[in-house]
Amino acid sequence: RPEFRAIGYDAHGVAAHIGILRRFIKVGEVDLLVAELGLYAVRPDLEGLGISFSMRVASPVLQQLGVPFAFGTVRHAMRNHVERLCRDGLATIVSGVPVRSTLAEVYPDLPPTRVEDVIVVVVP
Repeated sequence: RPEFRAIGYDAHGVAAHIGILRRFIKVGEVDLLVAELGLYAVRPDLEGLGISFSMRVASPVLQQLGVPFAFGTVRHAMRNHVERLCRDGLATIVSGVPVRSTLAEVYPDLPPTRVEDVIVVVVP
């Protein structure tokens, strides 16, 4: 459950949304409290129209949550979309970082975690 959720509406319904949740991640040997961005989506007919500028709301929210930065992960197919988000310095793309996460469902014959090669987006 996100601690912060922003939902944008227009005459046709939900236009975009994003959720932010604090969590600890391991950076080197240090556990660091940061914010994870998730549930990010823009309605397909609005892509490329500058909705991502609404992400500017994230900086004051990060200060309120007391975290140094937020991160989110996206598939490589989304690279062009997040590059538009990053071109004004709103965020930074970091690639080549293996991300280990816990699987949503645990099965006795599979490990409980997975390592993915994804694109990491860091705000600010």
